[in-house]
Order: sequence, then structure tokens, then C-alpha cells
Amino acid sequence: MNSLGTKRVLVTGGAGFLGTNVVNKLQQQGCKSISVPRSTDYNLVEMESVKRLYREAKPDIVIHLAARVGGIGANMKNPGSFFYENLVMGVQMMDQGRIFGVEKFVAIGTICAYPKFAPIPFREEDLWNGYPEETNAPYGLAKKMLLVQSQAYRQQYGFNSIFLLPVNLYGPGDNFDLESSHVIPALIRKFVEAKEKGERRIVAWGTGKPTREFLYVEDAAEGIVLATEKYNKPEPVNLGAGFEISIKELAELICELTGFYSVIEWDTSRPDGQPRRCLDVSRAKREFGFEARMDLREGLKRTIEWYRSSRSSATS
Repeated sequence: MNSLGTKRVLVTGGAGFLGTNVVNKLQQQGCKSISVPRSTDYNLVEMESVKRLYREAKPDIVIHLAARVGGIGANMKNPGSFFYENLVMGVQMMDQGRIFGVEKFVAIGTICAYPKFAPIPFREEDLWNGYPEETNAPYGLAKKMLLVQSQAYRQQYGFNSIFLLPVNLYGPGDNFDLESSHVIPALIRKFVEAKEKGERRIVAWGTGKPTREFLYVEDAAEGIVLATEKYNKPEPVNLGAGFEISIKELAELICELTGFYSVIEWDTSRPDGQPRRCLDVSRAKREFGFEARMDLREGLKRTIEWYRSSRSSATS
């Protein structure tokens, strides 16, 4: 598949944080026919909505980004709905894609699918060597079932489905709701608001010792579109930046970039989540030439600037 310009592409979750960036990349690649279903019009947990979506969009390619997601707190509060909704959406979208006869299905997994104590860096071959970290295991396992389905459908039906594993994403347009956000937007919001109020401290979850890897959302979108164009194999592929940083170091960096020079208190009664996260990203580079380009410091600066600007716009 060399060109997306003549293809009808359906992007579930295309109006979301990652989805809007994927749609932009598709447009830059000359794709002229992109369908972005709204959840208010199509409830992908309901089979009849999925069937209607396929009838109306008539896609050649499906990029399935739609998901119920959140940080540690949201995962702990909603394990059942996170498992059920992500599993059912994915299973139904892929099965109906097969029945409809789409040329390619791009399934997006999650780093939460990896075992809690996978060796660093996480290699795709280690996906099944243990149980995921408990706080987000229901979500991670629901998404990992898409890999099982993808490989089974390729084997039995010759269905061209691929499975990508992006690491934690961040960037302009992220979710900054403290009830459901991930660590970067949560820390940015806490620091910015504390500085505005003249507060002398903020409270962060856990010990600060775990490590994470972060991928700028525009880089993630580029990786997904490259794989959509060029990758057609059954093996899963990591999408990441290939580095790790401790939560404590991350917090101190965001503290510096927001100009909040006060105390960070660590609430050790709160869970840390997975001890370490860092991906082996060699397969993505080898198979479809993907390498992350955004430096973490610069990406954080752009994210902080976007958040401040969006708050100012909302206030005015």
C-alpha cells in the first residue's frame, strides 16, 4: 500500500486527542476521504451502531483509536467499564470490518498490555510473559485481545489487520481533567494553578520512583500513519521514543518549565503503577521507518503553552 490518497479511511476516535493528530497527518499525506464518527451518533459498544457506521462510511481502511481511557485513578475507579467497553468496541469493529471487506484494519493497543515486570526495554516478544500491572490490567488486557483477534483473523480469513502499541502520549490538546488525566497533564495543571494562586506546595501521587516513557502526540500520529501505509505483518509493533524518565525527574522538569519553584510532596498512600516503562522501538524503525523526533523538554514547553493559552481563551 503506497498511497492513502485514493482510500476511504475511517478513524474511530478521530475527534479525540490522538485522533485529531492522526486525521491531520492523513490529510498531509493527501488522503481526501476521511470519516470521523462522533460518539453521540455511533455508540460503538452497540453492534447495530457499528454495522450502520460501516454501511454509511464504506471504508477501505479502518484506524481504530476509539477507547475508554484514563490515568491510574480512573482505571482503579472503572475497571469493569474500561474492560467491557474497550473489549466490545474493538471486537465488534474488527469483526464487522472483516465482514464488510475492508482492505486493512489498524488496531491500537496500549503499553498497559505489557507484564508488570517485563524486562527493560519492553520488547514485543515479552507481551505474554506475565500479568499486567494490577491498576490498569483490565484496560490493558481488553486492548491486548485485539492482538489475539488480529492474528487469528489473519490466520483464518487472510484479514489484513495490524496491531500497534503506543507508549504514554502527551502534547497540546491532552486531557487536563484531574479526575481522569494522565501524569503529564495532571502535573502541568497542578503546577500552573498553584503558581497562579501563590501556593507553596503541590501534592503528587506515589513515591516518584517509577519510570515512564513519553511520546509526543504528533510523533505518535506519524507512526500510526506510516504503519497504515507500509506495515502488513501479524507481529505487534511498539511506538515510542526509546527513553525513560522517573516521575520525580519529570515533576521537577515540569516544575522548572512552569516557573513553580516550591515544594513537591509525594503522597505515598497513592499507587505508583508499573515500576518501569521503556520500549524497544527498533521494530518500528526497521519495518516502516518510524523514529520519534520531539525532544521531551520542547514537547513539554509546547504542551504547557497550549494549556495556558486554552485556559486564557476559556476565561476570556
